[in-house]
Amino acid sequence: MITFENVGMRYGMGAEVLRDVSFTLDKGSFHFLVGPSGAGKTTLLKLLYLAHRPSRGLINFFGRDLMTQERETLPRLRRRIGVVFQDFRLFDHMTAFENVALPLRIQGAKRAQVADHVEELLSWVGLEDRMHARPATLSGGEKQRVAIARAVINKPDLLVADEPTGNVDPEMSRRLMHLFVALNKEGTTTVVATHDDTLVRSMAAPTLRLDKGEISFLPGGSPIDPGE
Repeated sequence: MITFENVGMRYGMGAEVLRDVSFTLDKGSFHFLVGPSGAGKTTLLKLLYLAHRPSRGLINFFGRDLMTQERETLPRLRRRIGVVFQDFRLFDHMTAFENVALPLRIQGAKRAQVADHVEELLSWVGLEDRMHARPATLSGGEKQRVAIARAVINKPDLLVADEPTGNVDPEMSRRLMHLFVALNKEGTTTVVATHDDTLVRSMAAPTLRLDKGEISFLPGGSPIDPGE
């Protein structure tokens, strides 16, 4: 379970980007995160994948109070989180295979296990013929699929995905969401940030909506406001 209680976030002496944000993500839940540009979604995602600590309020991650955790304990918590970044953040000196394999290798998985899992997942996302290509030679959609495969390869406790279908065609978008749903059914808590109203409607999952730094809850299937 992940709990935010009256969380506020500001950068430096600026105005608060998030104000009194409170919500709970039960283990194995699936939520969309929506809201207009500038609403604070990126900041909230950074708090979820532990890139920042809040300016105020309480965040409880997996039974741990984030505000009381020593900095040295954060890497262990981060290893339980898979992140799909909107700008991919692949390692340019590594092949697609090596990028996806990295979380398993950090965990100390055996070489044969790494090879089997990585090849299977890259095939699932349609990159079986691009496994040994480096990011500089991949299209935006291919980079997106590599980034997604890397985020889910070790079946994280929490998956945070920022516009994960923004660079792929509708058919691949459905495949990727099927992958997220399958992972979620195995117990991974999942948060998907998106502007895609069609995607939100098709999933009928509960939605967290940010607007001007404040959060509200929408039941499954609710439309995103026009113009976002």
